[in-house]
Amino acid sequence: MDSAWRIIGIDPGTRHVGYGVVESRGRSLIRLASGCVAASDSPLPARLAMIFRTLREVMEAYAPEAAAVETVFSGKNPKTAIAIGEGRGVAVLAAAERGLEVRGYEPALVKRAVAGSGRAGKEQMRRMVGILLSLREPPATDHEADALALAITHARHMEMRFLAGGGRAAALRARPERGRLPEAVLRQLPAECLDGRGKRR
Repeated sequence: MDSAWRIIGIDPGTRHVGYGVVESRGRSLIRLASGCVAASDSPLPARLAMIFRTLREVMEAYAPEAAAVETVFSGKNPKTAIAIGEGRGVAVLAAAERGLEVRGYEPALVKRAVAGSGRAGKEQMRRMVGILLSLREPPATDHEADALALAITHARHMEMRFLAGGGRAAALRARPERGRLPEAVLRQLPAECLDGRGKRR
């Protein structure tokens, strides 16, 4: 039974959009492609069109089976939430056009999956993404790191669903539990995510 997956993670926005394609084989994770779409100097419609075209080209080139997109975090600024929502809609459309399963993840859950703490900072996330993907250098931007972190998180969920006996179809439809990660996923976190007493941070 084949448990190899290709997942694209997308950190949405309307000016800068991170993307990362990861291939997962069991516990091995390989970065196939990643980057940041910068469209900050154009009017909004042109930026959204550019983001859509770029994501579509990446998906056509690397043929992922699923997409993980950060959920909209409202915070204290409604304008920011609306802008992210517009960018997220474009990302979801690009994935849906390819027939991909699309799953949303809360930022805190992704941080726990990658860094062991829902309050992990940007630098810690970049460093942990680099460790988990065996990169020579951490991702160049926070947007790229966040996108790769999303792909890593969903890859682990898919693997756990597959190992539970659901097969490929169930794994592709894997849905995260709101606000928490399965213990089986937590056990795969690297040692850097452990505190001095051997517990998860």
